[in-house]
Parts: sequence; structure tokens; C-alpha cells
Amino acid sequence: MEAMDLRPKVLVTKIGLDGHDRGSRVVAAALRDAGMEVIYTPPWQRIETVVKLALEEDVDVIGVSSLATDHLIVPKLLDALRAADLAEVAVIVGGIVPDEDERMLLESGVAKVFHPGASLESIAGYVRAITPRIRAARTAA
Repeated sequence: MEAMDLRPKVLVTKIGLDGHDRGSRVVAAALRDAGMEVIYTPPWQRIETVVKLALEEDVDVIGVSSLATDHLIVPKLLDALRAADLAEVAVIVGGIVPDEDERMLLESGVAKVFHPGASLESIAGYVRAITPRIRAARTAA
């Protein structure tokens, strides 16, 4: 297997109507600088579009940025990923997420929530750490 094949492949997106994309652009650039393959979408993505792109690009991780309350529709994204046989793709959420919403997201299947102030290194390290498990699950499926 070539070294390029080992790089995590991450889709960074914003679903719903939240147009504040500075944080997602910063994270996308940091992951790219950390050697990952990054697919970045502009804001206002539909869940169906994100699922289609995740399938077409064979991503390991989907990072969803939320500054408003768009994280509340992430469980619908998880359901759509499961319906598309993409349950092994990890979904992480970053942004302003109240504690009670974080619990709901984790219970619905979100892998991790990163709050404001999380270091870019911790996000990259987490993605790097979970990618082998995701790929093993995909191979076993």
C-alpha cells in the first residue's frame, strides 16, 4: 500500500442554514497542513449532498462545523449515512454545542465533539488516531 493511501480522508462541511464558515475553513486548512486529504464544502449543504459526496470520495471522517444550532440535525445525517451503508464513517462536530446537546450527539453516534478552544493539533491527532479503526471496520463490512 502506498503512503498516500494511509492519509486520512476528511470531508469538512456545514449542513443546514448556518453560513459562518471561518472555523470550518481553519480546520480544513489545518488538517490539510497535517498531511490529510481534505474535501471542503461551502456552507448550506443538504444532508443528501453530504452523504453522496462521502460515498463518492470514500471518506473516513466527516467534520461538521456548527456555530448556530445546526448541530441538532446531525442525527439526521447519521441516519442517512447508515441508510447508505456508510455507518463506519466517523462524524465529528466542532463549534458551539451546549452540554445537553453534546450528550444527545454522542448518544446518536457522533464520534467526538470539539468545542471552541480545541487545538487544531488535537483535532488532527484524533482524526489520525481513529482512521485505522474506520478502515478496518470498512474492510470487515
